[in-house]
Amino acid sequence: MTTALASLLALLAAIVLSMFSRINVGLLAIAAAWLIGVYGAGMKPDAVAAGFPSSLFITLVGATLLFAVAETNRSLEGLAHRAFNAARGNIALMPVIFFMLGFALSAVGPGAVPAVALLIPLAMALGQRAQIPPLLTALMVANGANAGNLSPLSAVGIIANSRMAAAGIGGHEWKTMLANLLAHLLVAALAYAFFVKRLSITASANETPPAPKPFVRAQTLTLLVLAAWIIGVVFFKLHVGLSAFAAALILIAARAVDEGAAIRQIPWSIILMVTGVSVLIAVLETSGGMDLFTKLLAAIATPDTVNGVIAFVTGAISTYSSTSGVVLPAFLPTVPGLVEQLGGGNPLAIALSINVGSSMVDVSPLSTIGALCVAGVSDPALSRKVFYQLLIWGFSMTVVAALLCQVFANGFANF
Repeated sequence: MTTALASLLALLAAIVLSMFSRINVGLLAIAAAWLIGVYGAGMKPDAVAAGFPSSLFITLVGATLLFAVAETNRSLEGLAHRAFNAARGNIALMPVIFFMLGFALSAVGPGAVPAVALLIPLAMALGQRAQIPPLLTALMVANGANAGNLSPLSAVGIIANSRMAAAGIGGHEWKTMLANLLAHLLVAALAYAFFVKRLSITASANETPPAPKPFVRAQTLTLLVLAAWIIGVVFFKLHVGLSAFAAALILIAARAVDEGAAIRQIPWSIILMVTGVSVLIAVLETSGGMDLFTKLLAAIATPDTVNGVIAFVTGAISTYSSTSGVVLPAFLPTVPGLVEQLGGGNPLAIALSINVGSSMVDVSPLSTIGALCVAGVSDPALSRKVFYQLLIWGFSMTVVAALLCQVFANGFANF
């Protein structure tokens, strides 16, 4: 067995493991990178370790720490309560607010999983009191959060954009976000249009949540620092991760949060997955395994069908696996080689198809986002029904995303 084939099999094993096992795939990826790199490809251990994406690590830890502060001292929860109050009993407006709030919270930094975890318990409680179908509540919260998941400020957006930049497709942060937003907005709008006819639009005080508690000093300071950080990153091009560390330090020093509690909130498991798979990808590139991987993908597509095919493949894998931890780090680096193997194709369109295809299925209850939505339903019998509804929806999104990417990806990339 050649070293290139061994490294490719290790990557495929990592992908399969991520779909069916609770073992963190980053552990497997780092161990495999060491064994194959040092004892197969003849690399020095330091050369294998050099594949660790230190810049990405700093950016992810900094951004997630800052929003861990905002979650721990319940600043974001206070914003959510105020946004829900904006519906003022208008039942038909509530699902729209669910989507918009999911998008906003996800886009400004935490990403989809923390945003859904924060919103879904209250959204389900309010939705059930207003007789909004739990499936609609789940789809609006989940798709809203997913719509903001590829923001340049969010953890997942940072992963996608950094891997695209490493593959030579950088500088398209806002186009990446917009493509993902439009795809999720479309399917959420279709779901809303289907269900809205069943909703009463009669205002009722029973559906309006109690007035939220006033912000305390720590929460007010947190929101001000967050706003300043976002302005600095967007308008003054501050480094996302390094500036987030500084912002988090200000809040910790001001005693706006318990430092230990905030650090424990950082999603270390996802960070280990992303960085571990990146180390293995670096060994693949050195050993020739990446060439084999791109040949494998090229064998099932043509320049004319590659966008739809890659969206379907990544979507099918992401249904069971981690989008940010496995699919994006594994597939985005293949884009330049895939275009070369196919003899054509738009690199940006292919990358956008990977992003959209892998994220649109994340409402499946086999994923963390979908599972959080099911867990938010208090009635056991109803939660089982929602589980199967989201399962069907998630699987159907593999086809929907493939069709959308096949039809629109090239045109959007060239826009």
